[in-house]
Amino acid sequence: MKIVFMGTPEFAVPSLRLIAENPDFEIVGVVTQPDRPKGRGKKLKAPPIKELALELGLPIIQPVSVNSQEALDVISQWKPDVIVVVAFGQILKPQLLSLPPKGCINLHASLLPKYRGPAPIHWAIINGENVTGVTTQFMSEKLDAGDIILQEEVEIGPEETAGELHDRLADVGAVLLVKTLKLLAQGKAEPKKQDESKVSYAPLLTSKDEVVNWNKEAFKIVNHIRGMNPWPGVYTKLNGRILKIWRAKVYDEELVSDVPGKVLDFVEEGFVVQAGQGQVLVVEVQPEGKPKMTAADFIIGRNIEKGHILGKEWIESSTIGGNNES
Repeated sequence: MKIVFMGTPEFAVPSLRLIAENPDFEIVGVVTQPDRPKGRGKKLKAPPIKELALELGLPIIQPVSVNSQEALDVISQWKPDVIVVVAFGQILKPQLLSLPPKGCINLHASLLPKYRGPAPIHWAIINGENVTGVTTQFMSEKLDAGDIILQEEVEIGPEETAGELHDRLADVGAVLLVKTLKLLAQGKAEPKKQDESKVSYAPLLTSKDEVVNWNKEAFKIVNHIRGMNPWPGVYTKLNGRILKIWRAKVYDEELVSDVPGKVLDFVEEGFVVQAGQGQVLVVEVQPEGKPKMTAADFIIGRNIEKGHILGKEWIESSTIGGNNES
């Protein structure tokens, strides 16, 4: 079975590698996003899928628009039986969706119809889910709304970060994708409609999502920190300067002894902060302009004192509620 693979970031790498290793499949072409400027020097950097495709000696195109006539002409010349899409980053229009005879297959990092959209891993953790998973689906014009082929559940660890879950789902998803392609090749795929009454969304993260809202319950704050690690991260302010918080734990679920954001105590692992309900133990931080460090080392450097109020600028003006005020 001839396959055109479309993908861009690290999440897609295990899928491309596993498909390429399978003798039942022939990858006739790879489509990925253009090289983008990265880092302080803004040098052009190839996406991870391009790097792997070059390693595997596969034909590559990097169209600005995959729906352009130029891109469509190249993909048509490859004559794929199926197009596989994994975190590609562009929407496929009807002409492209109808091109391969066996359809277009997408691997999505949630148990659809839950968490349709671009950030399912982040929002699953931010919202305190205990279980998520991966789904293969036939692609349709409506984003993430196609018929489901296979799914696999994955438990979320109580302290697992978005980055850690991302890596596990990428591996699990690659195996599920190969199973899906084998069913498709054998004519045994049995797709089922999504239940529209159970749809939820995982929208793009915004700058508001990067700010810690100390008015929330302790467990929600901790989930927020986990769900934004390692990208894009969350921060608060201490004495007018940005303080990123990378890891934290619930110190107390119920106790309310002071104003939200107030540093209450120093303990062996770090410092305790009052939440809207309960208290948060901050374990790992990154001061502005400095590398990550344990909260214990941050305390030793006399960078913080009991009574300091974190994020005071936002606490005084914040409005509670909504996913965008995480």
